[in-house]
Amino acid sequence: MRLFFLLLIAGFSFTGSAQVQTLHLTLDDVIRIAREQSIMAIRAKHRFRGSYWEYRTHKAKFRPSLTLEGTLPDLNRSIDKITLPDGSDAFVERSLANYTVSAFLTQNIAPTGGSIFMSSEMQRIDLLRDDETTTNYLSTPVSIGLRQPIKAHNSFRWERKIEPLKYEAAQKSYVESLENVNIRAVNYFFDLALAQVNLQIARLNYANNDTLYQIAKGRFNIGTIAENELLQLELAFLTSSTDLNEAGIQLEINKFQLRSFLGYNENVDIELIVPAEIPELEVDVAQALEHAHANNPTIIDLQRQLLEADASVAEAKAERGLQADLFASFGLTQQSPVIASVYQGTQDQERLRIGLEVPILDWGLAKGRFKMAQSNQEVTRTNAMQDEIDFDQNVMLQVMQFNLQDDQLRIAAKSDTVAQMRYNVTKQRFYIGKIDVTDLNIALTERDDATRRYLTALQNYWNYFFNIRRLTLYDFEKDLPLTENFEALVQ
Repeated sequence: MRLFFLLLIAGFSFTGSAQVQTLHLTLDDVIRIAREQSIMAIRAKHRFRGSYWEYRTHKAKFRPSLTLEGTLPDLNRSIDKITLPDGSDAFVERSLANYTVSAFLTQNIAPTGGSIFMSSEMQRIDLLRDDETTTNYLSTPVSIGLRQPIKAHNSFRWERKIEPLKYEAAQKSYVESLENVNIRAVNYFFDLALAQVNLQIARLNYANNDTLYQIAKGRFNIGTIAENELLQLELAFLTSSTDLNEAGIQLEINKFQLRSFLGYNENVDIELIVPAEIPELEVDVAQALEHAHANNPTIIDLQRQLLEADASVAEAKAERGLQADLFASFGLTQQSPVIASVYQGTQDQERLRIGLEVPILDWGLAKGRFKMAQSNQEVTRTNAMQDEIDFDQNVMLQVMQFNLQDDQLRIAAKSDTVAQMRYNVTKQRFYIGKIDVTDLNIALTERDDATRRYLTALQNYWNYFFNIRRLTLYDFEKDLPLTENFEALVQ
């Protein structure tokens, strides 16, 4: 993998003579750019758009719909068996053309699960004969009707409860996704920042070890240090040279990863400015739990799962016994060979149908479905309760960990300062021959480790900071809930 990155980076250096632009970015800059143009942010936006149009489709289902249908024409030439006026059957050659134009206005009724409709229709029949063509018209200027399940599962009522929750969860999930982008940006930022620091440490160590090795050779020549100490310093010098090469490679690898995450090509170089300040912030556990329950999509999804389980039980219960539905319509109609006459002297047209379905013997099929739905409902409730408990515990632990991070960071900063001072004192003492090379190497290792621990503590702070935001979808700095302009996202 390391060889792959080396070849890739080397390839970039020969891709052309385009001028390289160097960007000096703070943590805020990296987060802002990632939210605007990273692949993670773009994917989150398109996932939300899909949920938005799914919700729009749900809302459209409960708005009036107007449909226009037509048959222009339906030609039929055949020999068919028909019943004559005297009641006898005969095979008759027919040649005709049908034309139909109709309009339907339909409205679903969520509280009842039924629908009402209004329609208007015009039909024309042309009987095609060798000697003449006979035309007749049939009109239904208006017809009003109702389709209504009398005893059946009302899916509309449950959809009106479930779909808004799904859309609300989609909104919260989008905001949560952006907080995940923030966390990823923090990790890439500090990976590169650590690589920058490691390169600085490697350069400094290389220079120091070179100086110390040259001093040691002079002391060895005059017999003030033993050969093993000289060899130890020579080994340290060679090791620092290797460390310098590896630090340079690792810097380019981490720079490539951050650049790719932010959507930049090889013509952009990045130098990071590590944040020196952190917000003075203490998060209250109870307040964090309150915001998490109000905003986190996980809690909303648990509510949706419970509703879906209730809907399954209601559906299974409705299918156990008598099924009935009602269809009723009333309209006006007329027929005539003259089109102008079909709207005059119209006659009533009524239709009423009540359908029944009564299970007589199903060997316990409906009862079994109902019991399974009830069992699934209880499992869903139990899982939801456990998931909510685990969620609350995670929020509390994350808040407590975050509230410790400022102390951890202060300790790491102080340790870094002390370790640097100790190394400087130890190096001066080595120059005058007061301590041996072993003590010097220990001080050097402690200094380098303290610097890296400080940077790691800074990374941990910002990771916990944005993780609390992700869990609660709340900005505790500004004391505001996190939200986005969702209307602008779907433009």
